[in-house]
Amino acid sequence: MMDISFQLYSAREFTPWEPVLERLAQLGYTQVEGYGGNYEDAAGFKKLLDANGLTMPSGHFFPMEQFETNLNKVIDTARTLGMRRLFVPAVPPEQRVSDAVMWQSIGERLEAIGAKVRDAGLRFGWHNHAFEFAACADGRLPMDILLNAAPTIEWEADVAWIVRGGQDPLEWIDRHADRITTAHVKDIAPEGECLDEDGWADVGQGTLDWKSIMAALRSAGVNLFVMEHDKPSDFDRFASRSIDAFRTY
Repeated sequence: MMDISFQLYSAREFTPWEPVLERLAQLGYTQVEGYGGNYEDAAGFKKLLDANGLTMPSGHFFPMEQFETNLNKVIDTARTLGMRRLFVPAVPPEQRVSDAVMWQSIGERLEAIGAKVRDAGLRFGWHNHAFEFAACADGRLPMDILLNAAPTIEWEADVAWIVRGGQDPLEWIDRHADRITTAHVKDIAPEGECLDEDGWADVGQGTLDWKSIMAALRSAGVNLFVMEHDKPSDFDRFASRSIDAFRTY
């Protein structure tokens, strides 16, 4: 049995955290991925993880600017919680545009941040959404610009967002196998279904061919898989269905 992680953002509307973490452990999750809502009392949250036999090998830190203005606090938070991989999950809504110059600048800033994070003994990368796959005026995709401008950072590939961006995930995994180290595992509902959940589905209940995708990710050397649903109406249903499906891939 491999370790399976769970992005805690998926359970943000089903707190308090004590029963959430207890249920995840009961279902067989051994890891979780943190986000800002878990960091206010990092030491206290670490005790909750320990009490349930869970670890937090990765975490999302938003906005990116905190790495530039308060890096010591970010590093302290990560170390307290036991993280090894730190990811920037997005840019603010006003920056989610197809501006090549802006994305070049973001990539250069990420590259500089990555050097400092690695100097602290941790790993650093980017987590994608769909907006990185909308072509700029010169025809280039923001995701390509970002990866080229930040050649040493890792990529946590959110496969479902790649698909929502109109791209073939298998092609991107093949082309960037040396950059993708971590993956978000989530699913997209058939057209017109799960509208109250923004069209997302529990893993294995949607339209993505996860058996083929998992084979490609494993071939690329990905070794951290994180279950996620951006807006589940039922946390327990999503968590249980998803881990059951993932175990078959």
